[in-house]
Amino acid sequence: MNELYPIFLKLDQLEILVVGGGYVAAEKLGFIYKSSPRARITIVADFIRPEVVEIIAGKSVKVIQRKYRRRDLRGKHMVIVATNKLPVNYKVRAHCATRNIIVNVADDPENCDFYMGGIVTKGNLKLGISTNGKSPTLAKRLRQLFEQIFPAEIDELLENLNTYRATLQQDFEEKVETLNNLTESLIQQESNN
Repeated sequence: MNELYPIFLKLDQLEILVVGGGYVAAEKLGFIYKSSPRARITIVADFIRPEVVEIIAGKSVKVIQRKYRRRDLRGKHMVIVATNKLPVNYKVRAHCATRNIIVNVADDPENCDFYMGGIVTKGNLKLGISTNGKSPTLAKRLRQLFEQIFPAEIDELLENLNTYRATLQQDFEEKVETLNNLTESLIQQESNN
């Protein structure tokens, strides 16, 4: 059963800790910065690969080059553990649990509070794709497919709908019904072409 609840976080308003500085950390950081270029991140790692340095170049990232310590969690809202040392991963996971900090332990779905799924971004449209931690590769392929399918003009449509929504003087329920009717006809026109 898939019991995940998708949300979109404002990462520029949260404090994120990444534990690890290798290839997996680089991959996770790349995903974050692609969607949230102003994310607030601290990296703690005894070794930092050049790929990580390249990804964080020009970003406001705090880098602490040493082994993880429990106090690194102070003030953090979210943690991504990306080391290849299982004892470190489990220690960070346990520390996060005692502080009610959500954590993602890379390549260990059972020890994750959240997954970092595939993300499709076309202007203001953002779609999240999850395979419930079963196959990140499939999520990646679906992301690539949706990036090709959605036209660049989708953002113009979103802007126009937003402008129109602002002109409606109805109550919330009536606005929703009006916009649902409008977008339904747009979808029907598109499928008939």
